[in-house]
Amino acid sequence: MNLKNLFNNQKKFIDYFFENIDQNKTKKILDTLFKCKNNLIFTGIGKSGIIANKIAMTMLSTGTKALFLPALDALHGDIGIVSKDDIFIMISKSGETNELLDMVPYIKKREAFLISFISNKNSTLEKVSDEFIYLPVLKELCPYNLAPTTSTTVQLMFGDVLTVALMEMKNFSLNDYAVNHPKGAIGKQITLKVEDLMIKNEFLPICFENQLLKNVLHILSEKKCGCLLVSNEKKELQGIFTDGDLRRLIQSNTNFLEKKLFEVMEKKPFFIDKNSLAMDAMKKMETFKQVTVLPVIENNLIIGLIRMHDIIKAGLTSLTL
Repeated sequence: MNLKNLFNNQKKFIDYFFENIDQNKTKKILDTLFKCKNNLIFTGIGKSGIIANKIAMTMLSTGTKALFLPALDALHGDIGIVSKDDIFIMISKSGETNELLDMVPYIKKREAFLISFISNKNSTLEKVSDEFIYLPVLKELCPYNLAPTTSTTVQLMFGDVLTVALMEMKNFSLNDYAVNHPKGAIGKQITLKVEDLMIKNEFLPICFENQLLKNVLHILSEKKCGCLLVSNEKKELQGIFTDGDLRRLIQSNTNFLEKKLFEVMEKKPFFIDKNSLAMDAMKKMETFKQVTVLPVIENNLIIGLIRMHDIIKAGLTSLTL
């Protein structure tokens, strides 16, 4: 076994697909799918069935009405879900799968439009389909050219390209995605807002710019926010003083305790709006490596503070690629 050779072979086989796929026919099929009045119904047998299910589920979660119908279930009553406004998509490497061919007369009887994705030219399924596309496969990665490896990879890639193309054609937005993914890590990334996580009210570590540092250090310790928000009398943000600033002052060996906050604070701190996504706050902090807290500002007034610690605790993960 030589992993390097396997990777090189798979790359060669995948490159063959991209070099030989009929893009004009792909565009024609894409336009047909886009104009579908009802459901895109996918099916397949074996490994191709698993791929068909995955494509259908990804389309469904990204704004395209799609479902997977197992061939055996279809032939035992579930074909009743198919209507003339549906597009029925069969995925088969050989185009000779008996279970799929057995379904064809019943699909036709229900007047659904039949499209097949195949990798065998002049197959029976190609001839009975209303439309088909040939997915070029040079060879399976399997040393015996038997186990579905390259062919299923090609099927999945083709389905994903169609899925994303449909998203773009339908102008499927991040907000639309959030509606379809209300829970879990994905849902949190696109629904959780700064306001949901920010520290506010009496828990905010607010001090005033003319106060001596020695008189406010207890607030830094008691509030446990990692910073002091420096305000004027109108509660407008003037600056920020962080744990890191304190460490640097200690290392400088200067008489910093007698200094006023406006002398030692960062006068142009980064800040964020309460309606921003928590994900955006994380991204902003990661962009400026030493920033782990952001004041939350509304109408120039301090209304909150969001910390990297709270974002991570809420279940969001780093966005750094």
